[in-house]
This record gives sequence, structure tokens and C-alpha cells, in this order.
Amino acid sequence: QVQVDESGGGLVQAGGSLRLSCVVSAAAGVGIHFNVDTMGWYRQAPGKQRELVAVITDAGSTNYGDSVKGRFTINRGNVKNTVYLQMNNLKPEDTAVYYCNVDVRPVGRVTRNYWGRGTQVTVSS
Repeated sequence: QVQVDESGGGLVQAGGSLRLSCVVSAAAGVGIHFNVDTMGWYRQAPGKQRELVAVITDAGSTNYGDSVKGRFTINRGNVKNTVYLQMNNLKPEDTAVYYCNVDVRPVGRVTRNYWGRGTQVTVSS
């Protein structure tokens, strides 16, 4: 019933920047009203477990993984169903598939968690 779409990945040299975007929307033909609570980014490199990059609550509180603190910034758009990840001073070890994760609360229903399909970020040395 809900779509989670990421964009903004790509290939960048070490020290460069990228901005990821994630938009939550109702699936085509589905007329539901919903609120989006916590939104976040996770990443998974080949052969490694998926790890937290950054999360932001609907109140604006943020939490970052230790490896990205001071380099990455998460923020929500003026439209509350969007979230961005500004990544600066990228390092080769940031190379991974980045996934958007959201808690969606349809009006009158329980909260459900959704994952996007991921966007590849590759940082060359």
C-alpha cells in the first residue's frame, strides 16, 4: 500500500559529496492517508551486515552511526514524507547499498515498517 523510493546514489571520488533522497507515497490506485513517523537510512556493504547510518523522528531528533558522525546529515523535507541524507567527505568505506527505512502510520491503523529497494553509493579512492 505504500511505496518507498530512494534516489541520488552514484559514483563519486573520495572526499566528494552526494545527497540521497527518499519519498514515501501511497501505491498507485491506493487511496490512503498516512503519517510518517521515524525515517532513516541504513547501508549494507558486500559481505557485511546492514548497519544504521542515520535516523530522524517526526519531532526532528536524530541519531547517527559512529562512522558517519560529523560527515553525514539527515533531515526531513518540508513535506513530511521525504527524508534526505547529505553525505560529505565520502570515503571508500562508505561504499554500500543505502536503504531508506520508514515507519508509516495509516490513519486508523497500526504503524508498519517499510524498506526501500536501495540505491548504490560507490566511492573511489
